[in-house]
Amino acid sequence: MEKKYFSFNFNKNQEEQMYIVHRAITHHLNSSRQRSANTKTRSEVKGGGKKPWKQKGTGKARAGSIRSPLWKGGGIIFGPKYKDYITKINKKEKKLATKILIYNKQNNTIIINTITDEINKPNTKYFIKQLKNFNIQINDHNIKLLIIIENYHKNLYLSIRNLPNVELTTANNINILSLIKAHKIITTHHALKIINQKYKD
Repeated sequence: MEKKYFSFNFNKNQEEQMYIVHRAITHHLNSSRQRSANTKTRSEVKGGGKKPWKQKGTGKARAGSIRSPLWKGGGIIFGPKYKDYITKINKKEKKLATKILIYNKQNNTIIINTITDEINKPNTKYFIKQLKNFNIQINDHNIKLLIIIENYHKNLYLSIRNLPNVELTTANNINILSLIKAHKIITTHHALKIINQKYKD
């Protein structure tokens, strides 16, 4: 039976939901791409305005500029150029995509009171022990775990940063890619309240 943790619902069918989610993920991945490699063509390289030598009579090959791609220090013919991969998406679409993923992950969501009260210092072993209480085996690298809390907690972050399959985020900064990867989600009651307020219709 589907659990009802969240106070929002959707009128869109599954095909429309997946289309919106796909657009949001494409936008997120494109925004994180970086193509900063950039080379200059012969028109962008400094210098080379004067013809090196006269056209005829020297016995040398014809040359019009010292910045020709054939010359050392000249321009590049087919080198890489900077490119912007960012695709446009409306804020409402992005918010709706996050809402759809949160809602569809309900059956794999665990609600707890708190996870930070007893973590007074970075302690990875204690954190793993706490997860066993929820029947989550952190040794299984195929299981990705997303933890959502209300506010950033430094000691909790330091406790889990060495665990490759665990990610920590706050309720106001939920990442759509983290949601799509997560097999299990743990969230606190306070974080759940923030999520319901932020994504309610």
